[in-house]
Amino acid sequence: MYWSLSVSVFAVGGMISSFTVGWIGDRLGRVKAMLVVNVLSIAGNLLMGLAKFGPSHILIIAGRAIVGLYCGLSSGLVPMYVSEVSPTALRGALGTLHQLAIVTGILISQVLGLDFLLGNDEMWPLLLALSGAAALLQFFLLLLCPESPRYLYIKLGKVEEAKKSLKRLRGNCDLMKEIAEMEKEKQEAASEKKVSIRQLFTSSKYRQAVIVALMVQISQQFSGINAIFYYSTNIFERAGVDQPVYATIGVGVVNTVFTVISVFLVEKAGRRSLFLSGLMGMLASAAAMTVGLVLLSQFAWMSYVSMVAIFLFVIFFEVGPGPIPWFIVAELFSQGPRPAAIAIAGFCNWTCNFIVGMCFQYIAYQKQKESHLKRSQLCSAARSAQPPKVPKP
Repeated sequence: MYWSLSVSVFAVGGMISSFTVGWIGDRLGRVKAMLVVNVLSIAGNLLMGLAKFGPSHILIIAGRAIVGLYCGLSSGLVPMYVSEVSPTALRGALGTLHQLAIVTGILISQVLGLDFLLGNDEMWPLLLALSGAAALLQFFLLLLCPESPRYLYIKLGKVEEAKKSLKRLRGNCDLMKEIAEMEKEKQEAASEKKVSIRQLFTSSKYRQAVIVALMVQISQQFSGINAIFYYSTNIFERAGVDQPVYATIGVGVVNTVFTVISVFLVEKAGRRSLFLSGLMGMLASAAAMTVGLVLLSQFAWMSYVSMVAIFLFVIFFEVGPGPIPWFIVAELFSQGPRPAAIAIAGFCNWTCNFIVGMCFQYIAYQKQKESHLKRSQLCSAARSAQPPKVPKP
C-alpha cells in the first residue's frame, strides 16, 4: 500500500491543483505564476531529500503529494504560455516541446537512478531531492522570459507592453498580423463572457469540444502508458530480462527520440490522424506484450516479443497520444471557456493517472499470486501422479 500510494499520491496533488490553473494564470500572469509555483517543487523535493532523517514513508508520500500540486499547476500553465507565445503556424510543434521536456527529464532521472550513481542505499535521498534543483534553475531562467503578449493584450489591455513582449519574441519582423489576430481574439473575448465549469457541461454549444477534450485525456492515461513508466523495471523482470534497469533506460531513450520526431510530424500529419494511429498502434503492441508474457513459460524467445512490444508501445504513444492532449484543449476552446476547459481536462488526466498508478500494482500482484498458485497446483498434481517407489529386494 505504501509503495502504490507513494507512486500515485503524486497524481492526487495534480488533481487538486489542476482546478486553480486558470485562476492563478489570470491573477498573476503566465510567467509570474510559473515563478511562484516553483516554491512547491522545491518544498516537496526537500521533504523527500530529508526522508532518511525521519519517518521515510510519510516524508516521501507528503513530498510526492506537494510535487504533484506543483506538476498539476505546471502542466496547465506551461502549455498555456507556450501556445500563447508561439506563432500560429508553429503552435502544434512548439506545444510538443512541452512533452519533449518531460520525457527528457524522465530519461535523466532513469540514468541517475542507476545503482552505481544515485540509486543506492546511501544516495537515494539526493536522487529524490534533485528535482528541487531543477525548479530552482527554472525560477532564475523564467526571469529572462517575456510575459505572454496575448495575456497582456487580451486580458489586461496593455497594448504597448504586449507589443514590446511580442518584439522580444519575434525580433524586428512585421508584427501587425499578430496584433490584428490578438485584436480579433480580444473582441471575441469581450463579446464572450467567462464560462464556468458548470456552464461548460450544461451548454450544448461546448458539448462536442468537452467530450473530445475529456476523451483524449482518458485515452492517454487508460492506454496504460504510466503503468509502463511507473513499473517498467518489474515488467522487464517478468519478461526474463537480465538487466531490467538498463531496458527501462532504453525505453526512456526511445521515448525521447520519438518525441523529437513527433515535433515534426504534428503539423504535417494533423492532430486527429496522429492520435488515432498512435492509439491503434498501442492496442496492437499491448496485445503482443500480453501474448509474450503469457507464453513466456512455454517459449523462452517470447521474452524478446514482450520487449519489442514494450518499445513499440512507447513509440506509438509519443507519435500522438503523448503530446497532443496537452495542447489540443487550448486549440478547441476560445478565450472565454478556455480556463475552465483546461481545468477540467487537467483534473480528468490526473484522476485517470491516479487510478492507473494506484491499481496497477494490486492487479499485477494478484495475477502473480494466481500464477504462483497455479504453478504449485500443477507441481503437486505432477508429484501425486507419479507411481510410488517400490523398495528393491
